[in-house]
Amino acid sequence: MEADSPFIPKLTTTDWNAEWVELQRARRAADSAEHWDERSKTYKQADSPTPYVEAFLEYAGVRPGESVLDMGCGTGALAIPLGSMGHRVIAADFSRGMLDRVQEDCERLGLADVSCELMSWSDDWDAHGVGPDSVDVALASRSIATADLGESLERLATAARRRCCLTLPTGSSPRTDARILSAIGLQPFLGRDHLYAFMILSNRGYEPEVRYIASERLDTFASEEAAWDKLERMVVDTCGTMVGAAEMARALGNLRAWLPDNLVANPEAGRPDGRGGSQGPLRLREPRVTTWAFIAWDVQRAG
Repeated sequence: MEADSPFIPKLTTTDWNAEWVELQRARRAADSAEHWDERSKTYKQADSPTPYVEAFLEYAGVRPGESVLDMGCGTGALAIPLGSMGHRVIAADFSRGMLDRVQEDCERLGLADVSCELMSWSDDWDAHGVGPDSVDVALASRSIATADLGESLERLATAARRRCCLTLPTGSSPRTDARILSAIGLQPFLGRDHLYAFMILSNRGYEPEVRYIASERLDTFASEEAAWDKLERMVVDTCGTMVGAAEMARALGNLRAWLPDNLVANPEAGRPDGRGGSQGPLRLREPRVTTWAFIAWDVQRAG
């Protein structure tokens, strides 16, 4: 009797990056630099790091004296405390408005070792002085929404001499409320963005480590109609072209039924909302918890 054929694990059958590219095409278009320029006007730099920032910096393990690239730095949530610790930091973002906020805080705090670069994920990084082995550690905190995730991960790895760290959402994100999507019948369309990064890195021979950072967000609204407008936009933006017209109509009908039971008076109305504005008179009954997957890898460990 002929021996059975040997079992061969098919661990690379799925092209995770190709699926990511298709997923990004199906989602809504990414925000422009002009959008973030406008958003930057409403952001306030915290006097002390948030729990999210504290956890990110602890997990990143940047060593004394190491240099850092903070890609997609925003208003400097990581770059400012790293600069305050004495690290040389390249704070890069495609929004001039965001970088202006970083520069203002650097001047206010007297931080001379934080340099700002107007640079996007798709730019020629070498032209901005961010070539191979430019820094010891490369970071991307909540900033990867690129069309080609594999290319972005490799760009971070190329720039870093020792280590790369990033965060991606596991389900809910600042834009997406997983509870609502599940409640209205759209659970299959929840994002699992962190899985793509983990699998792409693993298939390329890296050994990514994963930890989790949970952050709470309280959504408030000026009126019931304002709540509907924002949540309807969240549903449509999340699903993009992945949901047909009939299914979307059913989901939005479910949202209409869900909202009255979950919108309550906000006892903190008028107080700061932590994002440069004031809390509205209405809020969702339960705060939204976003869990971020912190993924790090040592660049020398590629197989």
